[in-house]
Amino acid sequence: MPSSLSVRIAQSLAQIDPAQWDACANPTASLGAEIEDPAQRERFNPFITHAFLHALEVSKSVGGRSGWTPTHVLVENKAGRLMAAAPCYVKAHSMGEYVFDHAWAEAYERAGLDYYPKLQVSVPFTPVTGRRLLVAADADPMARDTLIAGLRAWRAKIEASSIHVTFPPKGEWETLGAAGFLERTGQQFHFINEGYADFDAFLATLASRKRKMIKRERRDALSDGMSVEQLTGDAITPAHWDAFYAFYIDTGSRKWGRPYLTREFFTQIGETLAERILLVMAKREGRYIAGAINFIGDDALYGRNWGAVEDHPFLHFEVCYYQAIEFAIGRGLARVEAGAQGEHKLARGYRAVPTFSAHDIPDKRFARAIEDYLERERAAVDEALEEYGEMAPFKKGSTSGMETT
Repeated sequence: MPSSLSVRIAQSLAQIDPAQWDACANPTASLGAEIEDPAQRERFNPFITHAFLHALEVSKSVGGRSGWTPTHVLVENKAGRLMAAAPCYVKAHSMGEYVFDHAWAEAYERAGLDYYPKLQVSVPFTPVTGRRLLVAADADPMARDTLIAGLRAWRAKIEASSIHVTFPPKGEWETLGAAGFLERTGQQFHFINEGYADFDAFLATLASRKRKMIKRERRDALSDGMSVEQLTGDAITPAHWDAFYAFYIDTGSRKWGRPYLTREFFTQIGETLAERILLVMAKREGRYIAGAINFIGDDALYGRNWGAVEDHPFLHFEVCYYQAIEFAIGRGLARVEAGAQGEHKLARGYRAVPTFSAHDIPDKRFARAIEDYLERERAAVDEALEEYGEMAPFKKGSTSGMETT
């Protein structure tokens, strides 16, 4: 390890200077030019900011009995300045990750070994692609390698079974693969903005049947006296957060059994990230009955959580997908990332794109078995992406139907 750099572990974002962390997380001076395709560009990602990750900690959404223990790996120069960092958590389970390794854990247990704890490099509860090896624009050339070495050293120190870097961008995935990590792929569905003037211009690129379907869904969703509001910045009040949290808890409890985020988390991000938040709220008869929270990057709108206390046909599509598309087009954002899963998004103008994760398994026996599995899984994902491309709802010959990787 270069003598000019050292590795330190921080058990909380409160122990890290926000400006230094953010200079590594979103080093805007060095981003953009290296990625020509705006559908992949990411100049600013709100989820890796100090404010977002710190809000998870101070709100007790992570830490304590959550099974996510913060343990961030930092690389500093001789002057103590942060050169690189990785948002890390010691995990006692495999929930809230959206890259599923339960079968790996079961295999470890059958062999009489402990899969937990494991070291997770990610943004908790957030299946959004973003940088995980956070390196300052002017960092020492060895900072990234030192960070990877630091992750491995810390894993060994705490006797964790493995390291899992989930939802990194493709470039980091390739870097980790070259460093010996096992490479895994998955898929999501994103809306790609082809420079549309408005929502109608987007609709014009769709096949007639799909275009009529979306118009009907939007009309039906807003019948029965329903209205929808888009709120950002100071327009979002504590009353809006109270209503949205009720939706989040109700839907989360019914579908997943355990909502991850506390009410305090929304207060925290409302105070620190309000200008980066789009809250879409549906109202009927003067009462909010559904809502979705989105985060605003420089190049993407990131759809996150949704909830409702009344069931209305197509309201989920309107609040989560169509409102997001309208907002992204209006802001000139390159894409909408609407979260994990959901083949139904394909028919509504979203397209399949690959996602990535990297896994360091020190036990050579399990590493060989997992590597064989991942090779077959990558082939299956590639095949699925090709099939989804053929299912795209765009008119034949439209550039919007082109596959994005």
